[in-house]
Amino acid sequence: MFPTGDPSSDPTQPAALDGVPLSELLERARLAQQQARLDDGVVLADAIWDRADVEGFINEQAEAGKLRSFFRLRMGDLPGMLDVGERALRLMRPLGASPAMCELLRWMSLAACELGAYEQGLACAHEALKLAGELGDVRLHAVALNGLGACFERMGDPWQAERLMSEAAGLLRTNATPFERVVTLTNLCTVAIGAYHLQRDGAAPEQATRTLERALELAREARPHSLQLGDRYGIALTASNFGEVLLLMGRLDEAEPLLIEARDECERAGFRLLDWRLRCMLAELQLARGQATAAWQQLQALREETEHLAPGGTPSALNAPTLPIASTASTASTAPASPALKDVPLFLRVRLHQASYRAAKALALLGPSLFHLEQARTLERRRAVSQLMAQSQYFVSRMEAEFAADPASLAARDAAEFKDPLTGLGNRRCLEARLPPLLRTAEQEDRPLTVALIDADGLRNINERHGNDIGDRVLQELAELLRENTRGSDLLLRWSGEEFLVVFPDTIADRGFEVCERIRASVSVHPWHELAPGLDVTLSMGLASAPPYATDLLIARANAAVERAKHLGRNRVALA
Repeated sequence: MFPTGDPSSDPTQPAALDGVPLSELLERARLAQQQARLDDGVVLADAIWDRADVEGFINEQAEAGKLRSFFRLRMGDLPGMLDVGERALRLMRPLGASPAMCELLRWMSLAACELGAYEQGLACAHEALKLAGELGDVRLHAVALNGLGACFERMGDPWQAERLMSEAAGLLRTNATPFERVVTLTNLCTVAIGAYHLQRDGAAPEQATRTLERALELAREARPHSLQLGDRYGIALTASNFGEVLLLMGRLDEAEPLLIEARDECERAGFRLLDWRLRCMLAELQLARGQATAAWQQLQALREETEHLAPGGTPSALNAPTLPIASTASTASTAPASPALKDVPLFLRVRLHQASYRAAKALALLGPSLFHLEQARTLERRRAVSQLMAQSQYFVSRMEAEFAADPASLAARDAAEFKDPLTGLGNRRCLEARLPPLLRTAEQEDRPLTVALIDADGLRNINERHGNDIGDRVLQELAELLRENTRGSDLLLRWSGEEFLVVFPDTIADRGFEVCERIRASVSVHPWHELAPGLDVTLSMGLASAPPYATDLLIARANAAVERAKHLGRNRVALA
């Protein structure tokens, strides 16, 4: 922050911005974004927006609109973010599809779903997905899919969220940047935590432990990528998720330093909503240690911040059935106002009531415990109804769009999109559609599942020596050998140029190993010389069994097993 004193000496004060070129102001705002200087950034972005509007610089104003949205999102002013975001979109849409507009729509979808405005969130997420498709950018498409998945996670449907996020991970696979890895892994971790709570408190408590273990694996994997990326919010968020999973596992001494690290970073940077979540988690940690009095005091302090002051600093009722959020004074009139009760994320309000209920119950405070229990249940019912209404509208819109197309051509297009044209096996889109449901079933019903990644040894050399036509024939005959040696219920796919993937539902690792050995042997004795003199084909195969129940993690383990098979001399099967 800049020192107080003469406003003209502060380069973010309006008086000091007069006469500064817009290009320089934008550079300052971008730097504030990189350094997470939110107060400075929002003043700069608002000033740029106003000046560009007056002077008619549309591109600069559009960028300023996106920056204004970013700073408000990080500061926790979700309604303000949606307001300025919508204004920016009205400016950006006539300019055509752009990565900036995709990103803004993704932010808006998250902000809307945090507030329980699920229809608005889904609309923004689908527009982002549509724009990414128009731009033909696989990375944008994957991030947009993650955004759509995050909407479903906030709506209380972690299984639909996981399907979409696993599809996103499949689009990138080995080409993801640290940013995309952080987005994917962090979102999948959040989804796993949500699924854990539903399983623990619902009909599948026996699955909860495995789901939590998967969340830990995702959190641990995301952490170094966030540190490499260097984004302060991402670092705080991954530390928060890591600490939360350890807290749920009862590993309190490991969880505490991560949660404190994340909270301190949020306090320094002004990440208000994440800070509130972390303070609630630290109170839950005290509860887990049997320190109910300390936990209750911490929760009461958090309620002081979220209950006693209404927007603009007006006192509210101490025992109101809902929890308005405190206002904090701002020296800049253009800075976003503190949020009111309806502006606080629904999940945070539920969590605060649940933690307060447990603390009050432990202290035998019967009146407060009953109040918080009733409030938590009321909010959960409200979310369930909003979710059903939003999903109903979402599916109706999708059906209307599909019926508008010719049914026959639509079916043909869908079949073509899921099939590899050379081998007739499924392609990656087929995997992204079919594997997540198989994994969900295996996890929920405690059934085995094994995946085999199969590499045709030296196919590139075969193409160079015998020609691409022979190489294509090799792939076609390998596909036929796979069909002959597997069940109709197994999922057969062409994974890449020289790789195949087989998913064996209801199959333990040992049985999968036997099948793969049979496939390997049949390939070894196949009369390849009939295609070309001297031609020989072998396979290196790697197997991995669930858990984990995440597509990307399971295939990564199978890939590591393939590499081990190659290292050991090829033409063999290796287990992860």
